[in-house]
Amino acid sequence: MSRSVLVTGGNRGIGLAIARELAGTGDAVAVTYRSGEPPEGLFGVRCDVTSTADVDAAFGKVEAEHGPVEVVVANAGVTKDTLLAMMKEETFADVVDTNLTGAYRVAKRATRGMLRLRRGRIILISSVVAMLGSAGQTNYAASKAGLIGFGRSLARELGSRGITVNIVAPGFVETDMTAALDETHQEQIRKSIPLGRYASPGEVARVVRFLASDEAAYITGAVIPVDGGLGMGH
Repeated sequence: MSRSVLVTGGNRGIGLAIARELAGTGDAVAVTYRSGEPPEGLFGVRCDVTSTADVDAAFGKVEAEHGPVEVVVANAGVTKDTLLAMMKEETFADVVDTNLTGAYRVAKRATRGMLRLRRGRIILISSVVAMLGSAGQTNYAASKAGLIGFGRSLARELGSRGITVNIVAPGFVETDMTAALDETHQEQIRKSIPLGRYASPGEVARVVRFLASDEAAYITGAVIPVDGGLGMGH
């Protein structure tokens, strides 16, 4: 049966790859986007995850179009990199509000329908930086590490209701963001990755597809790296 799926930040990069992957399995996939246009062939809802009202309205529109959301992928995120000594408090707070508190808003709204159905999949997109650390990204790393504690606590809350909560931690992925780095920096990054290359968005998306599937019904509270070995041991 086709399920109602919502991917936040699903109009580009990893989020779009996840949305396309899940749509390819026959699910009815909706995506949120904050700017630009919705991707072709997917039901798009404009939403800023820093707004509780926006999140609630987005879920209402998706529920009206596809029915109660059974799979939610909290992918929307931002970076505002700078060294801590020069980082303004609002820069730290903005990243945490989008990446971590935004996921809280989305997951909380999603559980409303999932508890009623007594089933569901919540998948949080974290980062290898959550465990490895990255100079200039204290705000981003804190927000992504927070997703792990949040997700594992939620997994314990919801397990008895047939709802799983898992965390995917990508490493460096071929996106517009990494493409903007100069070649020297990119080569340094590749040398630090045991597999010697970036991931494709599709490689992350296929892990999400598995976690959303029946085959992953007995997996919850897991942190699954898709990082080419970059974060091993953490």
